Amino acid sequence: MKAYRGAILHLLDDPTKTSHAEAVAFHEDGLLLVEDGRVAACGDYAELSARLGDTPVEDLTGHLITPGFVDTHIHFPQVDVIAAHGAQLLDWLEQHTFPAEAAFADPEHAAQTATFFLDELLRNGTTTALVFGSVHKVSVEALFAEAYERDMRLIAGKSLMDRNAPEGLTDTVESSRADMEALIADWHGKGRLGYAVTPRFAISCSDEQLAMAGEVLAAHPGVWMQTHLSENAHEIEETARLFPAAKDYLDVYDRFGLLRERSVFAHCVHLQGEAFQRMAAKGGAVAFCPTSNLFLGSGLFPLKGACAHGVKVGMGTDVGAGTTFSILHTLGEAYKVGQLRSDALDPFHALYLGTLGGARALDLDDKIGNLAQGKEADFLVLDMAATPLIERRLKSAKTLADKVFALTVLGDDRAVARTYLAGVERWRRE
Repeated sequence: MKAYRGAILHLLDDPTKTSHAEAVAFHEDGLLLVEDGRVAACGDYAELSARLGDTPVEDLTGHLITPGFVDTHIHFPQVDVIAAHGAQLLDWLEQHTFPAEAAFADPEHAAQTATFFLDELLRNGTTTALVFGSVHKVSVEALFAEAYERDMRLIAGKSLMDRNAPEGLTDTVESSRADMEALIADWHGKGRLGYAVTPRFAISCSDEQLAMAGEVLAAHPGVWMQTHLSENAHEIEETARLFPAAKDYLDVYDRFGLLRERSVFAHCVHLQGEAFQRMAAKGGAVAFCPTSNLFLGSGLFPLKGACAHGVKVGMGTDVGAGTTFSILHTLGEAYKVGQLRSDALDPFHALYLGTLGGARALDLDDKIGNLAQGKEADFLVLDMAATPLIERRLKSAKTLADKVFALTVLGDDRAVARTYLAGVERWRRE
């Protein structure tokens, strides 16, 4: 058994659906006990210390222990186009993304990038991620292999694109089905890995491709589905032109069996109430990607509206259109989006979205998302004096909510002192 003593903060429920007293668990002098990769106990030191016996205790005074962050939308092959200047979504894909993704046909490039990519996730405190690969099967194999070595909980899939993409980045219905079946057989359920059927977006997929994706989902009910939805006005117009029989953009996916539990739709910036109702009824979830939406000028996600209709929402960094690997920083940007919509994001709701909310969006809240007994011990140690400004600001904070808010606004990878996966330290800031 391993023991960690310090301040501990995690969410037991959505603080917008119940009182803060019921949703927020904070132990100023806390003790986290980890055994066999899982949380054995978490609570006040005074109450749990009798269980220690001869177990040495790691003193983390001055730090804050939280669950690991959950990133519900990020692109592995877009690392090298982060901060690429200019253009909105469709032009940005043509000018920056597609050329970068073409390189992932090379297994060596994919493997090298996978190492860097997962290092960055852990540096920023992300312990679970739902990840887009490129169209190439080898890109996903490289990512899974690296994640497996680290015992990381990671879900990924190869992008499906059989039209409206450059030569060398398209597949066929037959080849993509074969690739997915092989990836599912080899990797889904291995260690803490999962497969996601991944239509890039409706524009890049024919009716036949989307129908095949739905068939693979139906044949493997435990896998996930991830795609993009209602991100950009021009994208929405082009989707309507390509799918004239569909009621709306969401219906394009629904009619092919792609809207269900474990379906995660990135962005949904321009979705309205009735569509959110349908998504909630079928069990779909949204990945809220504020840095990407702002960077590409896509719009402002209606978080309050989505939540009011019962839609599950998690946070996505959306690297490379997203401008950071840090969920902490992304939460700060989510607050600003809320301000522009006259709907301020509560600090505890923000932390919920980055942890337990993301776990619920991925249908993994029985395994991750907080530090409840029996959950996988994926957790962070945050440095409350990571920078002189953070240290000074937190000294003036009068409430826990104020401290959490300051961390989300001022925090980034520098605030993450250590990252643990299944109870094993996998990253430490030097």
